[in-house]
Amino acid sequence: MALRLILTRHAKSSWKQLDLPDHARPLNKRGRASTEAIGDWLRSENWVPDEMLSSDAARTRETAELMGFDVDPVFLAALYHAGSTMMLKHLQSATGATVVMIGHNPGIAEFAERLARDLPAHRRFLDYPTCATTLFEFDADTWADVSFGTGKVRDFVIPRELVAA
Repeated sequence: MALRLILTRHAKSSWKQLDLPDHARPLNKRGRASTEAIGDWLRSENWVPDEMLSSDAARTRETAELMGFDVDPVFLAALYHAGSTMMLKHLQSATGATVVMIGHNPGIAEFAERLARDLPAHRRFLDYPTCATTLFEFDADTWADVSFGTGKVRDFVIPRELVAA
């Protein structure tokens, strides 16, 4: 059985309210459009999650909701600015066949790099810009069997490529 992971960095956030704490910053207009484009692209590729794990920050919550999937997100404080080891720990507790995980840099970029068996040739993969999304497949029966270096990258996209298309 192949397990599938959609790994997405939150979309572009707003800096209009400088007095807001980092955790409370919402998405800006471009971020909302990017999130919708990623959700549409995932549906067109037949990558629809049955489980969603997300940081509990305002911008990741909004990213999760605007993707437009019929799945109740699980918002976890532990994923707010989590490193790759913490992200793997939470992924290993997942139960869905296709899981979307939404987080923050630098942890999500490190997580994507460490999960990949082979890195994609895309020039933006290692810096993982806002709303960047990697599609991984794992030859595993359960998420507990997933470890670093075992993910096959099926695709990697950034919203700018979708919005421009």
